Amino acid sequence: MRKVILLLCLCHAASAVTHSLKYFYTASSEVPNFPEFVSVALVDKVQIDHYDSNTRMVEPKQDWMSNVTEDDPQYWERETENCKATQQVFKSNLEVAKQRFNQTGDVHIVQWMYGCEWDDETDEVMGYNQWGYDGEDFISFDLKTETYVAPKPQAVITKHKWDHDKARIAQDKLYFTQECPEWLKKYVNYGRSVLLRTELPSVSLLQKTPSSPVSCHATGFYPDRATLFWRKDGEDLHEDVDLGEILPNHDGTFQMSVDLKLSSVPAEDWRRYDCVFQLSGVKHDLVTRLAKAVIRTNREKPTDMTVLIIAAVVVLALVLIAVIGVVIYKKKNAKRPPSPVNNAEVLEELNPGS
Repeated sequence: MRKVILLLCLCHAASAVTHSLKYFYTASSEVPNFPEFVSVALVDKVQIDHYDSNTRMVEPKQDWMSNVTEDDPQYWERETENCKATQQVFKSNLEVAKQRFNQTGDVHIVQWMYGCEWDDETDEVMGYNQWGYDGEDFISFDLKTETYVAPKPQAVITKHKWDHDKARIAQDKLYFTQECPEWLKKYVNYGRSVLLRTELPSVSLLQKTPSSPVSCHATGFYPDRATLFWRKDGEDLHEDVDLGEILPNHDGTFQMSVDLKLSSVPAEDWRRYDCVFQLSGVKHDLVTRLAKAVIRTNREKPTDMTVLIIAAVVVLALVLIAVIGVVIYKKKNAKRPPSPVNNAEVLEELNPGS
């Protein structure tokens, strides 16, 4: 009965997808070879645009983002003007933060991350609005309590100002629960061929030495809503396993690994183990049975062809050494690298007097 319930839960979870829209703004001072202001937007962890103080222009980072101008011809011009205005606000915010912390020169960074998430099954939405200074949390908005949280004493003055601004809080709530999700749905629709695709991985079993754990490595899957685990006799293993993080590949897909310690497992029991990969939106699992024949290592015995190749390489190396020696001898003797938000509530300065 427990197994049946588990399978039902997995199928149900695979059908729901939570999409996200996040904006990241960074203002910095005295950082060598880095723009003073940078803005990027991400949909489902995929970057969709870029702006910085050097180019002073919002540029698309995905081909499918060109679809946005079909419904909104002035989109990119408006986004550019919004980022230019935000750049000036951040320049002021950076100076305010430095004053709050009694700082002057040196490297300092103000960051802002805001956005929303949307569950396409339940239609539930969640918003977030967080500020950071020099790599630490500065102030954030709690949408449930409709108040600001100030983990730093230097942010309390800003918290009091924003908490008492009821019009601002109402506008923030409207944006994070309605406007932001609406834009997120638009972006997901524009990029559905990319964002809603599924790609199964190639799965390999790897082992460095006979005493090392066996690593089940899955790479090339999309989206990143995936699970990878070891089973024994059909039961999930929770001991002697080490699950790694999901990491991005250069092509936009993802990879992950889970290690299994086998030092105390007899060789005849290996067949009782298998590695299981599950991807959101895909009904069938990828199952790889543990067997010595399929494990890839770096200790395979060289074949006859390998021996011939190594011998040829050695001969070639000796010839090259001789040639280089002659060249060096002759030389010695011859003298020789949108935000859709344009309303005031998300462009507030940290300075309460502003």
